[in-house]
Amino acid sequence: MTEKSSVRRHGRRRVKRSPVGASPGTLIADPSAIPSTLSATVMSPQGYKVYPSVNLEDIRRLKAEWPAIWVDCVGLGDVSLIADLGKIFDLHALALEDTVNTGQRPKSDFYDEHAFVVLYAIDDDQTHRYEQIGVFFGEGFVITFGERPGDPFDPVRKRIEANGGNRLRARKADYLAYALIDAVVDSYFPHVEATGAAIDQIEDDMVACWERGQLADLHRIRHNLIAFKRWLWPLRDAISGLLRSDAPFLTAETKIYLRDTLDHVASAIEIVETYRETVTGLIEMHMSMAQAKTNEVINLLTIVSAIFIPLTFLAGVWGMNFDPQVSPWNMPELQWYYGYPAALTSMAVIGVLLFLYFRWRRWL
Repeated sequence: MTEKSSVRRHGRRRVKRSPVGASPGTLIADPSAIPSTLSATVMSPQGYKVYPSVNLEDIRRLKAEWPAIWVDCVGLGDVSLIADLGKIFDLHALALEDTVNTGQRPKSDFYDEHAFVVLYAIDDDQTHRYEQIGVFFGEGFVITFGERPGDPFDPVRKRIEANGGNRLRARKADYLAYALIDAVVDSYFPHVEATGAAIDQIEDDMVACWERGQLADLHRIRHNLIAFKRWLWPLRDAISGLLRSDAPFLTAETKIYLRDTLDHVASAIEIVETYRETVTGLIEMHMSMAQAKTNEVINLLTIVSAIFIPLTFLAGVWGMNFDPQVSPWNMPELQWYYGYPAALTSMAVIGVLLFLYFRWRRWL
């Protein structure tokens, strides 16, 4: 049976799914997924160590020697490695399946010995490409899964390495999980603020000088705002689920900090909604200005045509083939010595009078 997957179109995220009829918890690697690599950070109130590259045996040893361990798995191409890692920490098979099958909706699930959180981070500033991040945490461990190298966790790593009173090393693993989730949420704000600055710039440019290319920029920004909303709205529900949980490995003190993260998500959603309404209004304004420009052109062409209609009429009359020698009624003006200058002068006078009349009526 072939694997089902959706096609990436118009910048939309490609979603990988398990084959139809597969057993729950079946892990099938995406052919485009990069190989999996593991790193580990272990910590205690007395100190910490960072291991840039580890294997499963190293993780078993470190897990037994240190009170808290953070394992970071980059790349989802090696499902056997991911499955073995899940066995070490007794991770639920359904949660591992959601980890490998990218494109999941942001959520939080609770199992007997651990919690599983799905969220998204922007890993490409230019294209606003999103990366699914899975966070497992339980008593004494945190495991993160990312699709590609590069994540928003550097501030957390620096806090772990900081000297002096270190809250991350002194507290339990659930606080580290909170810090990682909060880092992902905070990583949205620079992109949201940059989007707001771009909206303001386009608005100023539209007022100063309307251009056709501005509409494409507005649609691109609108697409980015829809993506923000798509991942932030369910993330709010996911964090709310963490706050409602009574799992023993999630302490009440950590929930206080998670409540602050929830406020950040709500603030980001409100900003995104405001920007989205602003962009919608700018798109309507751009279309109205385009219609106004078209109307100006039509009005100008109509006025020019109206001025030349009587002139064309006169030229047509004087251009008819009449012979004044046959009858005095056959265009005697054709024999005038100043007939040609008189005709041009009369046409110019009529044109000027019509122009002044249109200006007086404010049609020009």
